[in-house]
Amino acid sequence: MATLALSLTVNGEIRRSDPGTIADLIRSLELDPAKVAVERNGDIVPRSTLADVPLADGDVLEIVHFVGGGNTMPTMGDSWEVAGRTFNSRLIVGTGKYKDFAENAAAVAASGAEIVTVAVRRVNVSDPKAPMLTDFIDPKKITYLPNTAGCFTAEEAIRTLRLAREAGGWDLVKLEVLGEARTLYPDMRETLRATETLANEGFKPMVYCVDDPIAAKQLESAGAVAVMPLGAPIGSGLGIQNRVTIRLIVEGASVPVLVDAGVGTASDAAVAMELGVDGVLMNTAIAEAKEPVRMARAMKLAVEAGREAYLAGRMATRKYADPSSPLAGLI
Repeated sequence: MATLALSLTVNGEIRRSDPGTIADLIRSLELDPAKVAVERNGDIVPRSTLADVPLADGDVLEIVHFVGGGNTMPTMGDSWEVAGRTFNSRLIVGTGKYKDFAENAAAVAASGAEIVTVAVRRVNVSDPKAPMLTDFIDPKKITYLPNTAGCFTAEEAIRTLRLAREAGGWDLVKLEVLGEARTLYPDMRETLRATETLANEGFKPMVYCVDDPIAAKQLESAGAVAVMPLGAPIGSGLGIQNRVTIRLIVEGASVPVLVDAGVGTASDAAVAMELGVDGVLMNTAIAEAKEPVRMARAMKLAVEAGREAYLAGRMATRKYADPSSPLAGLI
């Protein structure tokens, strides 16, 4: 007697499948079980058990991986630390908006970044052989920072990061919970709720937030390992619009502070670093430049220059001119 096929919903599409395990299904889709994470009927299935969990008729499955959303030389011995991990580069770059993964990888190499943010998205089961980010940017050499871009509730963000941890084992994550699509400003009530839950589950969330010193301290208390105030709206390229409040956040923080969003060009990155932040995160400023790889190189130099200027201590500002040359002995 012929075995009846199962009716499954896979990444939102109805599919027929022969009976078997989840691992069997993944392989039938020409995917590698070691490179994806699976949620079955709302529960994450540990990767180690994929070959043991049988499919059932009516199962709803989500299969996700990382998408775009090198070794680096130490920069003058001025490292920074987050959640017990040490990095030399103070520039974090995103992996979205590039024309392809090859350009993305070249830009990451030029930037010297040691951390890249990655989005968690459904696998395209219709084209399982499509290139994957991990084929171009090696997560063994570059730290992947899974983020929750596109999430508008705490529940969405928590679910996304649980899948991310299953897909790659990462507990250092970037949390953002957006309030609306037009401004992409964070919803701080939902952000705080998600931060507390994630911290209690062993995650180490680096959290995108408003430029509010009070909110930043609340995030620390909730378990954030870094706070990431926006310099201007995401993708706007307006530069650092809120220097006073970012400086106040830096002065009051006991965790790293990184400017996240708003940078448009190299001078913006330098300004951010001169405020005393520990680093800068950017994506659009590099990816949408006419020459992304060259801009990535410029951003690397700008972040280093801004950091050196901050450490050097700028001159005092004056109301009137003060001549550089001595007046004594004037002819």
